[in-house]
Amino acid sequence: MTTPPPVTELSADEARRIALRAQGFLGTPDRRAGVRGVLRHLGAVQLDTISVLARSHELIPYARLGAVGRKTVEDAYWKDTHAFEYWSHAACILPIEEWPHFAFRRRAYRNRPQWNHDLPDGTYEQVVKQLRTEGPLTATDLGGAKKTSEWWDWSGTKVAVERALMYGEVVCVERRGWKRVYDLAERAVPADLLHDELDDAECLRRLVRLAGRSLGVGTRADIADYHRLKGEQVDAVIADSGLVPVAVEGWGKPAWADPAALDTPPRGRHRTTLLSPFDSLIWERARTERIFGFTHRLEAYVPKPKRVYGYFAMPVLAGGRLVGRVDPAREGSTLVAKQVTLDGPKAVPAVAQALLEAATWVDCTDVRVERVDAPELREPLDRELARALA
Repeated sequence: MTTPPPVTELSADEARRIALRAQGFLGTPDRRAGVRGVLRHLGAVQLDTISVLARSHELIPYARLGAVGRKTVEDAYWKDTHAFEYWSHAACILPIEEWPHFAFRRRAYRNRPQWNHDLPDGTYEQVVKQLRTEGPLTATDLGGAKKTSEWWDWSGTKVAVERALMYGEVVCVERRGWKRVYDLAERAVPADLLHDELDDAECLRRLVRLAGRSLGVGTRADIADYHRLKGEQVDAVIADSGLVPVAVEGWGKPAWADPAALDTPPRGRHRTTLLSPFDSLIWERARTERIFGFTHRLEAYVPKPKRVYGYFAMPVLAGGRLVGRVDPAREGSTLVAKQVTLDGPKAVPAVAQALLEAATWVDCTDVRVERVDAPELREPLDRELARALA
């Protein structure tokens, strides 16, 4: 695809600030819209099984809004069908309004010739029938999720209900004890949204436009990664998506921006917070390095002796920069910082603030730091924390 000439040139700093505002970290958040507003603004909130301070989908609104109650978060996502779970960037919570946009993916699953799991004859029809008469149900309610204790060894029932989820006949309407709760889409999705009428090109056009808005500014790869589209899918629709071509200092690749993001300079208060490694601000490593000069890697699946920053190291955002990392844990009413990595002395107050706010959010009354990567910063950090806790 030939990229048209850029409509404007942005400095690296301007692009960073546009990205921060688009992701809800610069300026005053819309607290009246709350968690649902955050979800609509981002377009996708990634789910993950790891829970240290909280699960990632809880950390996302916390990072933007502050100490929002965890039950409030869950209710905002699931109550009254304001969201559904589907495959986007990964397994994500998505605003219910986006249901029609994923028709292209549902069609692709229905037309898929081969699957990794065999589906016993009649099992699919039985699962749908059971959900129709008894739902909503978990896989356990439907007859069991696994044949053996191996995580990958799904039962025929689990294979069938997950297949139905991909096809769009079934929807995950909530998570209960981290188990998906399934119901029929015809019952869960509002009637005006329950359709696959958009053709693939229109689905892709809308998702590209929404990804561009949520990013503020991004390269082709950034935009494709947001909902895990293919590069050629983005190429086919981006010219008609409403996004405009821009050049960003130091990026080295063509970029596209939300025109509304270019209309007014990003201004306002910067958020100071711990970030989930699965936060959409930083979930794409190459983009994070390009925008923030910050290399981050989730080390939960790295053997312990090879970890550099810790099991679930959470980047610290302050002043629009990533200024350090904290690998957290909890022991009773104490938030434990197993390892703290600081980007110099100036990061100390921000990291202390982020730790204290997170501790309050998860009902901890104390903070203990076990290790600081720069020993000379240990005492200043302890002093900062002690002053705030006094």
